[in-house]
Amino acid sequence: MVQEVLLQTYMAALPIVLGYVIWLLKNQRKGRDANSRGTMLLLRVQMIEYHDKYVAQGYIPSYAYENFCEMYEAYHELGGNGMITHMFDEIKELEIRKE
Repeated sequence: MVQEVLLQTYMAALPIVLGYVIWLLKNQRKGRDANSRGTMLLLRVQMIEYHDKYVAQGYIPSYAYENFCEMYEAYHELGGNGMITHMFDEIKELEIRKE
């Protein structure tokens, strides 16, 4: 008798608990997606600033080149592409100076 009550309680509660877990996971994903998009946009802004500054200057310091490469890699891991690849190609053509 006790086992039947426990089994019925379990069977009734299981869909509710699973529904709640699924809801939590969906909300966490939305938060991660927004954070990833925000990070990607911040990286894009910084890379555009680097590009404009150093292409106009005609050379890039080695530390800035390393930063740009790391930002570019992170940007692509987050799903970014397009115009930043073209900018990266232009950065790679610049003289790299030790500073």
